[in-house]
Amino acid sequence: MSFVTPDQPRRAADARGAGARPPGRAGPPRRVPLPRAGQPRRSHAPLAVAALVAAGGAALTSWLPVAVVLWLFQVSEGAASLPGAARAGAAGWLLGHGVPLATATGPLGLAPLAVTALAGWRLIRAGVHASRAIGVRGTRSPGRTLAVATAVGVSYGLLGALVAVLVGAGGPGVSPVRAGLTLAVVGALAAGAGAARTTRVAEVVTAGAPMPLREGARAGLVAALVLLGAGAAVAGLAVATGGGDAADLIGAYRTGVAGQAGITLVSLAYAPNVTVWSASYLLGPGFALGTDTVVRTSEVSVGALPALPLVAGLPSGPVDGLESAVVLAVPVLVGMVTGWLHARPLLRSTPAERGPLPWRRLLAPAALAGPVAGVLLGVAAQASGGPLGGGRLAEVGPSGWQVALATTMVIGGGALLGAAATRWLTRLAR
Repeated sequence: MSFVTPDQPRRAADARGAGARPPGRAGPPRRVPLPRAGQPRRSHAPLAVAALVAAGGAALTSWLPVAVVLWLFQVSEGAASLPGAARAGAAGWLLGHGVPLATATGPLGLAPLAVTALAGWRLIRAGVHASRAIGVRGTRSPGRTLAVATAVGVSYGLLGALVAVLVGAGGPGVSPVRAGLTLAVVGALAAGAGAARTTRVAEVVTAGAPMPLREGARAGLVAALVLLGAGAAVAGLAVATGGGDAADLIGAYRTGVAGQAGITLVSLAYAPNVTVWSASYLLGPGFALGTDTVVRTSEVSVGALPALPLVAGLPSGPVDGLESAVVLAVPVLVGMVTGWLHARPLLRSTPAERGPLPWRRLLAPAALAGPVAGVLLGVAAQASGGPLGGGRLAEVGPSGWQVALATTMVIGGGALLGAAATRWLTRLAR
């Protein structure tokens, strides 16, 4: 027999109301509160640390392939040395950023654009990684984007100056100040592009730009890429046609399999340079392979050339007749196709009841395509050239301003003609 006092039921109810479990009864599982939206779940890295790690990773991954290629040369000569390959790779890495080297035969400033493209891509990824590490992803903050770009650029410049000091201690001469400033600028620009994409500042800037400007920039970029593709096709065809001469040039080195593989890889590193030169050849200005030399459709004047496989594809003389007309028509056709690609979707999206699309709306972006493509190819042409020592090889590559001017005129005129022809044909079809 049990006795219950009058206040016991009330105490039990109060205990259950307070969250206590009654005896002999299992309660619900305990809930753990989740973090609120926007609340950081982990601490972020300091900007200086994130920028230094990202810049160091970009430098390491773009230097390593160059060091491996140059190590192959040392293996073929029986003098393989890891410190020597590392120092030579560092010199080639600096050269890929446009930092000239002082050698016994004169200045060496012809940058392998394949190394330049690899370093640029890794720097863009460095801007992405640094932005994520400090927690500014999707913030749309121009200030934070600029801070990331500056921090990565400064870190990359310091690494470049340090590498220049190490290279100059036992190899070709190089200015640490110039190396540091050059790599800082390159690093800041490339990392800024990656950071702007990560923070979505690029979307804000693009959305705020006028529609004709965006369409013209897009058309100019497409035209520049198609021109480079045409240049690569022509250069590849020329090298393939002279494949026997290229094989003889490689075999003339007599450096064994490893050395010949190294020569081939060096040639591939300069393949983007040859692509730009070929595009300049199609556009008309051509390029130089030494002082007082020129290679263009109307004139070929060259002297003694270095024994490299890429020179096997050089034209033997000027082109004339039908061949000349076909070569010169390629850039014009690229411009016309660019204008057609721009005008066709605009004309299709305009309802017939609204009347014809205004000429200004149609032709303004087409006119902008020429200057945009001209700037892009002009910069590429300027970056693709440089000295290969002193003497007559002190001038190699195309003229940047001539390529920019020719591209602006040819692509701009072709795009206007293609857009106008597309509008006329569309009206006839309706």
